[in-house]
Amino acid sequence: MAHLRKRDVAGTVAGNALEFYDFTTYAYFAIQIGHTFFPTKDEFTGLMLALITFGGSFVMRPIGGFLIGRYADTNGRKPAMLLCFTLMGLGVLGLALTPSYASIGVAAPIIVVLLRLIQGFALGGDVGPTTALLMEAAPAERRGLYGSMQFASQGLSTTLAGIAGVVLASVLSAHQLETFGWRIALGLGALVVPLGFMLRRNLPETLPEHAEHPASIADPDVLRTAIAGLLVIMGSTTSFYVLAYMSTYAQIVLHMKTNISFAATLVFGICNVVFSSIAGWLSDLYGRRPVMIWPRIVLLFLTWPAFLVINRDVSPVTLLAMTALLAVFAQSGGAVSLVAITEALPPRLRSATMATVYAVGVATFGGTTQPIVTWLMHATGDIFAPAWWLMATTVFCIGALLMLRETAPVKIGGASSKIAFR
Repeated sequence: MAHLRKRDVAGTVAGNALEFYDFTTYAYFAIQIGHTFFPTKDEFTGLMLALITFGGSFVMRPIGGFLIGRYADTNGRKPAMLLCFTLMGLGVLGLALTPSYASIGVAAPIIVVLLRLIQGFALGGDVGPTTALLMEAAPAERRGLYGSMQFASQGLSTTLAGIAGVVLASVLSAHQLETFGWRIALGLGALVVPLGFMLRRNLPETLPEHAEHPASIADPDVLRTAIAGLLVIMGSTTSFYVLAYMSTYAQIVLHMKTNISFAATLVFGICNVVFSSIAGWLSDLYGRRPVMIWPRIVLLFLTWPAFLVINRDVSPVTLLAMTALLAVFAQSGGAVSLVAITEALPPRLRSATMATVYAVGVATFGGTTQPIVTWLMHATGDIFAPAWWLMATTVFCIGALLMLRETAPVKIGGASSKIAFR
């Protein structure tokens, strides 16, 4: 079994971060992109169309997860990762260069939707191979830390997007940000695509040549792992996209300046990077279960008070502090959840099953979270809708986590690795 050098870990994490940056930057500039490609007299309608397009790209993630995941389980992790990165690069470059609705009419939103579908396909297929590679090449006693890097890399992408947003919103006027500022943010992602491709090309291959005991997705343990994993990811992805929504929430509900709202994204990203890694390290010391379950319980009881404070004391300090507080508990549990699900699966099903479960969960709940909470606030007038949505999905997530027993001591090299259920 190949072992990752430090530069290989850095290359995997950096490549994954660049890929998620390209995909999620769209969400952080949803207001500006909505004005560019979905101009309407009603600002709410334009924002909803932009968010629905963002959510629509998630439809392709399960398809990419299954097809590219199977390719990774058959032909290797590295070629699958290179394919995903190439498709993502083409998608983000196309988005940055697509003319506005004012220039080419209805062709503009059609092109945007098609490019987002390509990006969704690529990102859906990437999570399985990258997580599998990190954990298969990790020393047994550090699988939690290595595996958490996948989740931390998503935080790194959020951090980079937040930095781009803060800088651009600070140096450009609102009109300039809407006209071309968001294109600069996407263009930065396109510029580093060759670097990410080069980093991934030099990675070792970790797919075992022979699985000890070939398994099937119909195997009861594999199937139950997939079902539990889907519910766990439901909670993880909802918390991620509710917190990613804070930049939009700050603008449309709290009426804060654009640069302040992007600072919330930056804080969320930093907390994701730091606490995902800490959680992975702690799970190697104390096991997966406590590090998965307790942060989710705290998050459940902390969410509504945090939103109450944000709305009663409308200030940059309060917004950033509460975003950070929620992010600490949301991202800690989410990072270790990916580790535990991946540990449970046999090598020849690991990439495809993990990618498909993750993609279905994210497509169902990640792609719909921001449009749902926006619609709920508009329809009910309740500005706490994001909090209620996050709390409801967290309850189901905790229930699924309680089904899982400890997996940290289990070696994952062979097909016999599985999560034990109560």
